[in-house]
Amino acid sequence: MKVASRPGRWGAAFVFVRGTVIAAGLVTAYYALPLDGSMAADTLAWLVCGLLAVMVVFAWEVRMISRSPYPRLKAVEALAATVPLFLLLFASTYYLVGRSFPGTFSEPLTRTDALYFALTTFSTVGYGDITARSQAGRVLTMLQMAGGLLLVSVAVRVLAGAVQAGLRQRQRRGTKDAGGQ
Repeated sequence: MKVASRPGRWGAAFVFVRGTVIAAGLVTAYYALPLDGSMAADTLAWLVCGLLAVMVVFAWEVRMISRSPYPRLKAVEALAATVPLFLLLFASTYYLVGRSFPGTFSEPLTRTDALYFALTTFSTVGYGDITARSQAGRVLTMLQMAGGLLLVSVAVRVLAGAVQAGLRQRQRRGTKDAGGQ
């Protein structure tokens, strides 16, 4: 069985739709989760568990990329799952910290405000309209900044390696199939 070298338009469209559905599902879950209680003591545990979940999802995606017949498209899909998960994790944490410790940010954060702050921090735009005022808020923001830089730099390196491994494996399968004829 020879694997096609290119997935075609339908394959690319499917990956785009699937990535969009994953991101939309994560955002929907963010707004649907019951984050209305005060979780002051559990907020750090929430963040640590969430970061571990991001790492597990990323590791699983890397494994899937290296085994995929279309590793480039799978890498795009992996980013469509990992980056929103990372951002929503921090948005949830900002929201919880803002509710638990009023005055942590320059204004009370709604879920949308918390997501906006997480995205502007990740993109390094930092408009300055919402700022971390307390030491805890600033430490959390610095953790997101460092984590975002690590996510992007490590993700690019690891995903590129996984894509290369997937392409080598696909080439071996193609060579094996051609040699058996």
